[in-house]
Amino acid sequence: MSIVVAGATGELGRLVVEELLATVPADGIAAVVRDEGKAAPLAARGIGLRVADYDRPRSLEDAFRPGDRVLLISGSEVGRRVPQHTAVIDAARSAGVAQFAYTGVLGGPDADFRLADEHKATERLILGSGLPYTFLRNGWYTENYTASLPLVLAHGAVVANAGDGRIASATRADYAAAAAAVLTGEGHLGTAYELSGDAAWSLAEYAAVVSAATGREIAYQNVPAAAHQEILTGAGVPEFFAAILVDVDEAIARGRLATTSGDLARLIGRPTTPLAETVAAAAAALA
Repeated sequence: MSIVVAGATGELGRLVVEELLATVPADGIAAVVRDEGKAAPLAARGIGLRVADYDRPRSLEDAFRPGDRVLLISGSEVGRRVPQHTAVIDAARSAGVAQFAYTGVLGGPDADFRLADEHKATERLILGSGLPYTFLRNGWYTENYTASLPLVLAHGAVVANAGDGRIASATRADYAAAAAAVLTGEGHLGTAYELSGDAAWSLAEYAAVVSAATGREIAYQNVPAAAHQEILTGAGVPEFFAAILVDVDEAIARGRLATTSGDLARLIGRPTTPLAETVAAAAAALA
């Protein structure tokens, strides 16, 4: 039996592996990866590699073993995730894994924005498969915003169509710690966790935190959805993905990413990382 991370070379997957290594011997961890070369640093640390491609279901036939505890980190290819996830689910069911954890989205079946559609479909497939499941419904990553810090500083503004909506974000490291806790602990089967930060913040508050961290005057510019769409596509964002981002902002305005259930802090045994701490670290990295 191994703890298997599917998507172990991604931004979240790497952090999950690091969390697991704190308590699990390397030979008790396996990584399902598409690119063996990219995963070489994991192999060098003694982690077993299981090379497979979600787009080639037959390649997944040897990805799992009976009794494995599996984490499927949702795929990054929006629009292709349902067939890809289906292939992983089918392989895990055929292997007889002991646990199948999936990183979905905050709100689960009640999430009413386009980016949630594939997550909701995946949860339905998992339930229909009969797999012993754990749903990790991740809220927004604070890094979704700090990754754009250079652009914000260049323009002196945070631009969105989220109104006064609030976001209960946490860091990828926080969500990774929760995944590791679920994979190594007991009592998590048949459970859906609504994971989010301890405190929700608005984009106006985010702009103020950026100002404090950088010493620059940063404003929040709330713009109409159509105008935001034009700004994003003008900056080179593909039209379909720009529409998804605009739709997410509308969901934020409706309060869909403001839930603070406390599940994340309880799983990781500590408070979630404050917004100001993450922004300060991102600003320091740019300095």
